[in-house]
Amino acid sequence: MPSGPDGFVADPRYRDEFERARALLLGHPGRWRVIYHYDGDGIASASSALRALGRLGYAAQATALTGVERERIVALLAATKGPVLVVDTGASWLDAFAKHPHPVVVLDHHQYPGVPRPPALPAHVAFVNPLDWGVDGMRELCAATLTWLYTVFLDPVNWDNAPWGLSGAIADRQHVGGFQGLTARLLEEAVHRSLVVRRPGISLLGPRLGDALAESIDPYVRGLSGHPDAAAEFLRTLSIDPGRPATDLAPESRDRLVAALRARLDDAHVLPEYAAQLDRERWFLPSLGLDAEELSNLQNACGRAGTPGLGVALALGDPAALEAARTAERAWRVGILKGLRRVEDGGVRTLRALRWFESPDTTLAGTQAGLAMNYLLPPDLPVFVLSEATARPVKLSARGTLRQVDHGLDLANACRSAAAAVGGEGGGHRVASGATIPAGSRDAFLEAADRALVEQLHGARGFE
Repeated sequence: MPSGPDGFVADPRYRDEFERARALLLGHPGRWRVIYHYDGDGIASASSALRALGRLGYAAQATALTGVERERIVALLAATKGPVLVVDTGASWLDAFAKHPHPVVVLDHHQYPGVPRPPALPAHVAFVNPLDWGVDGMRELCAATLTWLYTVFLDPVNWDNAPWGLSGAIADRQHVGGFQGLTARLLEEAVHRSLVVRRPGISLLGPRLGDALAESIDPYVRGLSGHPDAAAEFLRTLSIDPGRPATDLAPESRDRLVAALRARLDDAHVLPEYAAQLDRERWFLPSLGLDAEELSNLQNACGRAGTPGLGVALALGDPAALEAARTAERAWRVGILKGLRRVEDGGVRTLRALRWFESPDTTLAGTQAGLAMNYLLPPDLPVFVLSEATARPVKLSARGTLRQVDHGLDLANACRSAAAAVGGEGGGHRVASGATIPAGSRDAFLEAADRALVEQLHGARGFE
C-alpha cells in the first residue's frame, strides 16, 4: 500500500530537517525566490518546488545559477527582499544564507565542509541534506528526488511530482546500475500510485532507428554514434531497416541488434554497467506521455542551451514549452555528439592521475566529460573538461566512475582544494564535481588537482 514519507529513513535527523524546512516555508506565505542549478537535476528540482508553491498560492521568482559562484549568490541575496528556497546548490554557502534577514530553505545533496555535521544555523535557515542522515547524495538521492520528497512533506498531493523527481535522478546518472536506496523506495511508491509505469525497452528513441543510433549519446557507440552512414550500414548488415522505429522491432531482431551493439561496446572496453544502458528497464510517465529519459533530456537540454526557465515552464504546463524544449534537445544532442567526436578523433591529454581536454561548449562540458568517461576513455583515471584557456573565468567539470570512488576518488575535495589554491571555488560529489577558476590559472589548477588525486589514488589497483 502507498505510504507517507515520515518513516522512509530511521535516522531522526531525517524527519527533523524536513519538518524544520516545512515549518519555515508554511509559516511565511507570500513571494519566494527559488534559486536552482541550471542542469537537468536542478531544473527538475525547481519544477517540483514551483509546482508545490503554486498549489499553496505562493508567488515565486525562479533564478538559475550556472556555476560555483559565491559572488553571484551573495548578489542575489542582497537583491532579494524576502524568503529564499535554494535547490541543488547552496551547501557551500550556508554562511551567506545565515546573513540573509529573511527565511532561507536549502535543499542540497552535495558535500559541504564538515559533512555530515552542518554548522549551527540561525532559526530562519533550514538546511536539508541526505548526507546528514546517512543517505548517499551521490548514489541514493539527488536534488530532484530530495525536492520531490520535500514537497510531499508539504502536501501529499505532491506525490505527482514523481516525473520530475525521476527525470532529475536520470540527469544525475543515478539510474546507472539501477536506482538504489531511498530513490528506489520513492520509485516504488510512484509505481504503486500509478504515476510511473515500468516497461522493457532499448535506449534508441525516435521515429527512425538509423537516426536514433547515429544520434545516440547514452550509450555512445564508437564508430556509429555521430556517424550516420556507418550506423545505417551497420543496421543493414543485421537485416534491420534503418527507417523503422526501435519500438517496431520483432523480439528476434531486437535481440540481434542488442547483441551486436554490446559486442561493439565490449570491444571498446566499456564497463558492463554502462553497456547495460542499451536495454535496461525504462519508466513511462502516463501524465506526460513521455519516457522518463526523454523528459530528463528535454530539461537538461534547456539548461545547457542557456534557457533553464524553459525546462521549468515545461513542468508548469506551458503549452508552447514542449516543442521549444524538443528544439533545444536536438541542438543539445548535436553539441554533445560533436564534443564526443572530438575526443574520439583527437584524444585527450594525460597527467599522472587525471585526463583532460578543452571544450568550447561550456554548458555541455559536464555531459561531455561524463559520457567520454563512460564510453571513450580507459576507466582507470577521472577526466576533467575545461572551457578554453582564454575564457574569463575558466569553468570546468570533472567526472569519474563509482569504481574509482571505491578506490579512494573524491573529486569534490580535489576540485575544492585545487580551485582554492588558484583563487577559485569548487565542489560537488566524489564522482562528479566542478569548479570556477580565474583566467590564466588552468595549468596551476590541473597541477594541484593532479597532486590531490595522486594522494587519493595511491595504492589503487592499476594505478602507479
